[in-house]
Amino acid sequence: MLKVENLSLHYDGSQILYDISFEANLGEVTCVMGTNGVGKTSLLKAISGTHARSGGTIELDGHTIGQDPAHKLAKLGVGYVPQGRDVFPLLTVKENLESGFACLPASEHVIPDHIFELFPVLNEMLQRRGGDLSGGQQQQLAIARALITKPKLLLLDEPTEGIQPNIIQQIGRVIAYLRDRGDMAIILVEQYFEFAYEHADQFVIMRRGQVTNAGTKADMPKDTVLKSVSV
Repeated sequence: MLKVENLSLHYDGSQILYDISFEANLGEVTCVMGTNGVGKTSLLKAISGTHARSGGTIELDGHTIGQDPAHKLAKLGVGYVPQGRDVFPLLTVKENLESGFACLPASEHVIPDHIFELFPVLNEMLQRRGGDLSGGQQQQLAIARALITKPKLLLLDEPTEGIQPNIIQQIGRVIAYLRDRGDMAIILVEQYFEFAYEHADQFVIMRRGQVTNAGTKADMPKDTVLKSVSV
């Protein structure tokens, strides 16, 4: 579904990413791991079109994508749940979900039932403002909003950060369900090691803006991955 080759990225003249290459497949979770500051979030921003890459190519579903901005990539099937969630605080839960309609034709402007099956609390809080939700509820809303766009590629940046354990378990079940459905590729950036290792099918290990190790779960035992991401 996704093929990244020699991707580089700069911020104000400073190079952040160096020749990043990897693939993410349908029906799999590709977990990008590394310590803070190695460029994981920058990588997701480059893939999602939130920040223009400096070089390299990205193929989505067999088609090379140029320097398209995020809203165009969203229409091509890239769903992005950023670190910090970025829900609209003054809009209701329903209105936040409906903001995903911008990627869809008018005939598909309906919130699917499975959204509320995955996240029942959102159905109970449709008229609550996004800013009044707890952190865990906002995270559920952010993921649900991305799913409204019917993504082929789902990018999740630190979905467990600051979330209570029961919500972490629920998010894990949602990730497993989406993976097993087989119609999307998932890229997960995650610092919570046990959660990441449990749900990953393959790993991309980063250090100082570069990929230092990559492989499938079968090729990378737990202790190998842990050693790779340790300071």
